[in-house]
Amino acid sequence: MTEVPEHLLKRAQAAKDKAAAKEAEAAPAASDDSPAADATPSDSRIPAHLLERSKAAKAKQAGGAAASDESSSGGGTATAVATAPAGGAVVSASGPPVAAGPGGHTQRLLTVVKAGSIQDVKAKPQDKVHVWPHLIVAEFVAALSCTVFLLFFSWFVNAPLLELANFNKTPNPSKAPWYFLGLQELLTMFHPMVAGVTIPGMGIFLLILAPYMDKNPSNKPEDRKFAISLMTLFLMFWAVLVIIGSFFRGPGFNFTLPWIDGLFFEL
Repeated sequence: MTEVPEHLLKRAQAAKDKAAAKEAEAAPAASDDSPAADATPSDSRIPAHLLERSKAAKAKQAGGAAASDESSSGGGTATAVATAPAGGAVVSASGPPVAAGPGGHTQRLLTVVKAGSIQDVKAKPQDKVHVWPHLIVAEFVAALSCTVFLLFFSWFVNAPLLELANFNKTPNPSKAPWYFLGLQELLTMFHPMVAGVTIPGMGIFLLILAPYMDKNPSNKPEDRKFAISLMTLFLMFWAVLVIIGSFFRGPGFNFTLPWIDGLFFEL
């Protein structure tokens, strides 16, 4: 059974108190047997057909009580008569009225309202989290893990440092740092203007325009296929150039196979 909200219970209790006060005020008028006692208040919210049914039940009950009194007096049997109170109202001794609730209190059905239509107790899922502690804790753990890895790696592996540079002896091959080897590899294939300005500039310009071409607000990989494909293509293009310049270029920066001529790569 659905639990009735607390504010509806309070509203029903207030209505019951108001109805009890009105009945207490109308009790003296009912003792005079005046027709005004059965009149419906102008501000009553009880439907007219329910009032008519209640009046008919009261009349039927009063007629049954009178008949039982006459039959008991005709047979010579002693009958207990309830004493009337000071106001003159006669208390019925035939029991509670029809459709009475526990304790003899009459019940009136207000309404049946589902709790979900008034108050929503379930929290709606949100696609946002707070920066603290969700994001900061994750970033701190990631930074701490990288620091621990570098600490143990530098403990067991020495940095590949070379001797001081000698301007009288140029190393062969002379390679740029690994993050510039992709550009150096392009210089062996195209004109310096094309390899050093045009191709890198087009790549950077395309990455700048990417957020304006793909305005999808979703952060799910399956919904960002264009952006992921573009970034993957750019990274793979640059990674292939770096790998070729690092491991497949020998003396004179000529193409060589590392498993035949050896490895010409130094940090």
